[in-house]
Amino acid sequence: MRDFVLFLISLFSILNPFSAIPVYVGLTDGLAPRARRRIPRQTGLAVFSILAVSYLAGEGLLAFFSISIHSLRVAGGLLILGMAWAMLQARTSPTKQTPEEAEEAADRGSLGVVPLAMPLLAGPGSISLMIIAAGETEGVGNHALVILAALLVAASAWAILHLADRIARVLRSLSE
Repeated sequence: MRDFVLFLISLFSILNPFSAIPVYVGLTDGLAPRARRRIPRQTGLAVFSILAVSYLAGEGLLAFFSISIHSLRVAGGLLILGMAWAMLQARTSPTKQTPEEAEEAADRGSLGVVPLAMPLLAGPGSISLMIIAAGETEGVGNHALVILAALLVAASAWAILHLADRIARVLRSLSE
């Protein structure tokens, strides 16, 4: 149970669903309420799908490309280090999106998948963690726990994005 909790915390902190709030609010500004409600659900489903597929098929892909699990550990560690360094510097993204582009993306239904689910939430760090966990996990019960952790983190991403507008309003009122 201790390992499950540690893995759940690790996965949640690497995904960091709270970091998606400003992106979600910015991308969905001006969209119809129905579209705004649909995007968090799409994002949660896409995050879970990406994590589950990474867990179930990741080792096979590594073997296909002749990449060792040790190389993935180093690369995943470097990716997480780079993400942490970027957070410490608190830089904002230089890319912008016009309202027309946001509306077009929402019409296609892709905002929940790209950029929110991947690469923002289920990015290289979390995918690496899932593949490494697949290589180290033994027993059907433990495999089920890893998938359960991915489901819980995806559900938390859905819940946080579902409440993103309220969270943003509270933060705005605190900063005034």
